[in-house]
Formats: sequence, structure tokens, C-alpha cells
Amino acid sequence: MNYETAQQLSAKDFKRRTGVYKRTFKPMLHAWHTYHLSRSNAGRPPKLCRCDQLLVALQYWREYRTYFHIAGDWEVSESTVCRIVHQVETALMNSGLFRLPGQKSLLQGFERPDVVVMDVTETPIERPQTRQKAYYSGKKRDIPSNTRLSLTATL
Repeated sequence: MNYETAQQLSAKDFKRRTGVYKRTFKPMLHAWHTYHLSRSNAGRPPKLCRCDQLLVALQYWREYRTYFHIAGDWEVSESTVCRIVHQVETALMNSGLFRLPGQKSLLQGFERPDVVVMDVTETPIERPQTRQKAYYSGKKRDIPSNTRLSLTATL
């Protein structure tokens, strides 16, 4: 599904397909374009346009498919898909519009808990029941002297 096909989808289907609303996609695309304007244009031009690159990243985040499968759909290499996803992540994070709040902001407004519940259920430890030697203590130590003598006699 390329950008032209995605634009023909209804708002509900676009959200189902990409995981974001159309009104969210536009600022993402603007941040992605702004990120590319700040970089040099050296090298070979990309096979996918920036809109399709953003769709590749959204497809990866939405479906968690492997790079191999996404690369097959878009007819690019796995390394290209990996590079696109990482660059889009960097661009969106640097824009400052798509950051999640940090841990401190999530903890604000919450008081200390009055009750803390811990599960301290005892669970039995499995130990070997059969073929256990009667004289084996279970300690990791040197070979007992009577066994050591029988080993040297056989050598």
C-alpha cells in the first residue's frame, strides 16, 4: 500500500491500517520532511518517496513484521527498511511533537500507597528422588578419599 492508495482510504480504515489518524499523519510527515531538509542530499536518491518511507515505519510499528517481509512488500532491501525505521524514529523524536511523557510526569499526582501486597507463597524445590547415591551429601567438594583411592588403584 503506497501513499496514493492510503489517501483513498476512509479515516477509519486509514487508522486501522496505519495505527494513526490522518490528522496525526500530516504532522508526522511534516516532521519527516523537516528532518530531511536539515540533512545533506548526498548520495543516490531513495527508491521510496518520503510519504512511503513514513508508511514503511508505521507498518513496522503497527504489525511488528520482520524487515524481510516488509522489504518484500515494498521491493527494497532489509537494510533499507531498517535504516528507514531508525531515521523516522529519530526524526519524530527530534521534532518534540511525538514524545511520550517521562516517568516523573507519570508519577506526579500519585500519592504513596497505603497498602502493599506481596506474594510470598512457598514453592517446593524439585530434588532428584531416584538414582540418588546414599552417600552423596549434595555439597560441591573434592572427591571423597575412599573414592580417590579406588580411582588411583584402577589407573
